[in-house]
Amino acid sequence: MNTENKPSTILFPKINKERHKLKYRSTECLNCYHPLDISDQYCPNCGQLNSTKKLAFDDFFNEFFAGIFAYDSRLHRTLGALLFKPGKISKDYIEGKRVRYANPYRFYLSASIIFFLVWSIPQDFENIESNGTLNPNREQVAELDSALTAERATNPTLDSLLGDRITITPDTTTKEKEVVYFPESEVDTMSFFKRTGKKLEVFSNYYERTEEKDIDEALDSLNYTNTRFNHWLFKKTIDTHAFIKEPGVFISYFVSKLPFIIFFYLPVFALFIWLLYLRRPFTYMEHLVFTFHNQTTWFVLFGLAVILDYIFNTDWVIAITVFVFVFYLYKAFRRFYGQGRVKTVLKFIIINIIFFTLAVIALAFSFIASFAFY
Repeated sequence: MNTENKPSTILFPKINKERHKLKYRSTECLNCYHPLDISDQYCPNCGQLNSTKKLAFDDFFNEFFAGIFAYDSRLHRTLGALLFKPGKISKDYIEGKRVRYANPYRFYLSASIIFFLVWSIPQDFENIESNGTLNPNREQVAELDSALTAERATNPTLDSLLGDRITITPDTTTKEKEVVYFPESEVDTMSFFKRTGKKLEVFSNYYERTEEKDIDEALDSLNYTNTRFNHWLFKKTIDTHAFIKEPGVFISYFVSKLPFIIFFYLPVFALFIWLLYLRRPFTYMEHLVFTFHNQTTWFVLFGLAVILDYIFNTDWVIAITVFVFVFYLYKAFRRFYGQGRVKTVLKFIIINIIFFTLAVIALAFSFIASFAFY
């Protein structure tokens, strides 16, 4: 019996055994033309099933469900090891036991996207409000007052009919903005940062007074050159005012990018773990696999916590999950790196300090970059 073909049975479960029968075997792979023995059930080169049987209607369904069950079994084993045996899946993976588990990078992306979707659902429900308050601005008040004055002139009984039912309170909170202006010729003599600050001040003041969204028209009115930088700067001025009025718009946009931001942040964090464990026999990629597995666990645990908190309308599940995850990380570090309690605790504290420092820097940079490219 050819033992080289055994691992392939994990990837390709036999639901319909008809295609696997010996009478359909070939001595050459139909996919990559690799020479085969008649006993080879799968091609050792590309993994395709060694079968010359013509496709039948039921073959599509059999192969479809075979793929689902194969992935589902890997998913089940991955989740079980990930949640209940800290560090084990990473250790197995770097030791070569990979077919039984889902790919750590694809699994991370799937878990992160699902987590942020779950996290955003309660936020969306909380933001749905009905606000029927009438708060007219100055123009609306003046227009309505003129209409009432004209109506009173033609209908003397209007005041007695209306009584005190209509009371118009003008919006007195809006004050006339003092004009702030610096000629471009004067601004261009300043340093880059000071020049940018002055332009932002001029653009912001102009937009507050006019609410002009046509950037070309605005720059022309201000007598500023319509360069790419000035155009971009005025657009960011408009975006800033829009986000101040509706902060949820930009927050939703930023949150949607977090899975990918964290994906590129983790390799940097893994580099510091590699430096901390430089004397241990692990490559950088092995540290990276361990990092992705831990971050995936965080998404799974906190995703479940968000759901439970939303269902039971409480906050204590997330609080408990924080402590559970901290203990989980300690156990994962101890099992994966195989060091004693004291060394593990000390390095665990250092790793967390590094993690939060890098996280703050990464979030600040990502926030600025997201706003710049919005």
